[in-house]
Amino acid sequence: MTTPGPEDGTARTDTGAPPTHTGPPHEVVERRLHPVTPLRRAWAPVAVLVGWAVHDPDQAQRQLTRLTTTHLLIGLAVLIPAAALYGFLTWWFTHYAVTGTELRIRTGLLFRRTAHIRLERIQAIDVTQPLLARVVGVAKLKLDVIGTGKKDELAFLDADGARALRAELLARAAGFAPETAHEVGEAPARQLLRVPPRVLAVSLLLTGATWGTLLAALVVPTLLWLATHNLWTVLATALPLLGAAGANSAGRFVGEYDWTVAESPDGLRLDHGLLDRAHETVPPGRVQTVRIVEPLLWRRRRWVRVELDVAGSSNSVLLPVAPREVAESVVARVLPGVSVPAGPALSRPPRRAGRCRPLWWRGYGLAVTDTVFAARWGLLRRRLALVPHAKVQSVRLAQGPWQRALRLADVHVDTGANKSVTARLRDAGEAASLLRAQAERSRTGRRDAPPDRWMA
Repeated sequence: MTTPGPEDGTARTDTGAPPTHTGPPHEVVERRLHPVTPLRRAWAPVAVLVGWAVHDPDQAQRQLTRLTTTHLLIGLAVLIPAAALYGFLTWWFTHYAVTGTELRIRTGLLFRRTAHIRLERIQAIDVTQPLLARVVGVAKLKLDVIGTGKKDELAFLDADGARALRAELLARAAGFAPETAHEVGEAPARQLLRVPPRVLAVSLLLTGATWGTLLAALVVPTLLWLATHNLWTVLATALPLLGAAGANSAGRFVGEYDWTVAESPDGLRLDHGLLDRAHETVPPGRVQTVRIVEPLLWRRRRWVRVELDVAGSSNSVLLPVAPREVAESVVARVLPGVSVPAGPALSRPPRRAGRCRPLWWRGYGLAVTDTVFAARWGLLRRRLALVPHAKVQSVRLAQGPWQRALRLADVHVDTGANKSVTARLRDAGEAASLLRAQAERSRTGRRDAPPDRWMA
């Protein structure tokens, strides 16, 4: 049921599902979030108390010792209704609306805030479901927008409604008429690959960082105990190291479990997560850099990890682990027309570069093709970065004093994701020529690049 809105002809609805477009073309329908959202917002007052206790633990401990059972019950009787009222009011005063050109999100209990998100500025739209949200049947919609460091989000929506809203936003961004955008639905997808859990687990066991952190968690606390015999010092050192080891192994396994890559007209879709499921999209034409990572213990199995940089997006992993041939086929879909340079095609720096980086200089390599600038570095954990010429924002040449003496230079290529890829320890003459040639390739690449449009 809708009621008349303000003077601009806006209509308002209290349901969390996308409404049917039965009104005039200029009518904008405001929608509310799912009714379970107040339960999420109600934790804010509790979080304030926890933050105060962490900030001043001595004062918090003194206050707790003064509390009697009566005081505690009175405090809970006040806190629980106050938290519930806060959650309800923040939900009640939060609305969102979709127009032909933007998504509006209106929030604020005391201070009103309206975010106007232009559809053509949206980089990616992800649907995520934390564990409790999956139980309730709701989802969170996250939007990566150009020029913002923080994601805008709508939490929570009905799971089906979140997917329908995502499809509607993409359809409108692609140019569909507002009255037909909601009928387009989610674009069909074709699964390209799925990472088996066993392969993911073996790859994590063969990652040197995991074993290195576990070894440090065993050795360092033992040495501290022998030196100090202080239990608190040992615990303060061991717990962060064990936490880091867990994040490098168990945490990654939980987050990258059942990793699936599918191809659709709106980009490559990534679905993953054991407890919290994430449905992400790599938008077409907006990938700035692709990195192929090859740890030492993976090379015998010819496994690689594929990471990427997307301007304005937090998506950083395309494939957690896959055979090299499969990974290269997926990279070709992210960067159409790009072939990954093979090892022999990468030229090493001159031998005098060993005076700057003994032994490690052998891991550096460079290849420039008609489509990409490719730079490799690392011996134990080898990385190959691919930057399409059309995505290069600037090119820089840098020389330190020792490099000038050895007639060496570094060439930095900056991308739209505020990241740089560097060809290190190149001959100074080669670096100067590369600087001029890369600037020209970037200009022609941007001129000939296809438009960055959804579903284009």
